Amino acid sequence: MDPTSDLLPEAPADGGLTTGAVARLLGVAPTTLRSWDRRYGIGPAARQDGRHRRWTGADIAALRHMCALTSAGLPPAEAARTVLARTSGVGSSGAGTPAAASSGVETAGDGSAGAPAPPRSARASRAPGLLPVGRARQECRGLARAAVRLDAPALDELLTAVLDRYGLPAAWDEVMMPALHAVGRKWETAGERYIEVEHLLSWHVSGALRGVTAGRAPAPGAGLALLACVPGETHTLALEALAATLAHQGLPVRMFGAAVPAGALEDAVRRTGPAAVVLWAQSRKTASPALVARLDAVEWGVRGARRRPVVCVAGPGWAGRQPPGARYLSGLADAVDTLATL
Repeated sequence: MDPTSDLLPEAPADGGLTTGAVARLLGVAPTTLRSWDRRYGIGPAARQDGRHRRWTGADIAALRHMCALTSAGLPPAEAARTVLARTSGVGSSGAGTPAAASSGVETAGDGSAGAPAPPRSARASRAPGLLPVGRARQECRGLARAAVRLDAPALDELLTAVLDRYGLPAAWDEVMMPALHAVGRKWETAGERYIEVEHLLSWHVSGALRGVTAGRAPAPGAGLALLACVPGETHTLALEALAATLAHQGLPVRMFGAAVPAGALEDAVRRTGPAAVVLWAQSRKTASPALVARLDAVEWGVRGARRRPVVCVAGPGWAGRQPPGARYLSGLADAVDTLATL
């Protein structure tokens, strides 16, 4: 059984799913689906009003097969020939026939057709399997599939769509972060086999976050938030999501990124006079209570009116070990709410 078959919604009564809905479901760019239809004939059997594509369950099954073959390394043209040979009913005569061989269908010992398999040319470079995203939004599954296929255009289109549809906090919490976590879990268990998937997905998520524009100019007198990873910490995406959300809501922010040395952080606090400093730590090894104490002691301003920043800590590295005097931010929404009040 296809592992994704239980994720496919039933086709609506009016004749099938739209191209956009199928693209979100399978993690394929809509332009890719239209290209496959135009170039190779991998398209819907019927069109609404003779023009608009409407994809039925059988059409989506063919697309799933196409995605599996291209993910395994087969060129799109050859993959399309394999899919069309299978769906046309050619090769039903059993094992050993040229049609059965060309359709990529393996046969059982009794000569009956078994589960479809990639052609020999695709097996040597099989791509990683599906990512375990759990009970996530449909768009998260699509994002994970696009990442596994290393489909950069699909990643960009999907990320743009979820940001437009849900807004940044929900898109991060319910789509981007679950997909990133799934890649991270696979990478930890499969070694370097998944590292290219993680790097590509991280790069495109980062680009999507940087593309979020400010909703309005910061209000006069609004407190500045300084965001930085602790020394030795290189995971920045969660801070990038926070920086983008704050900027979109018109709150002033300075994003310093990965592995900022302690001395540089102290200098930045003195120079900018922030209302809050957020320190991100992904692991317990990098979370430094001593750094929190150093920043908590930094003062600025004229004599008699000296001020200190509110030091906040975020990330799994701080879980269960909140330093004295620091505020723990449990997630993106909590961080935005806390910083907005300072």
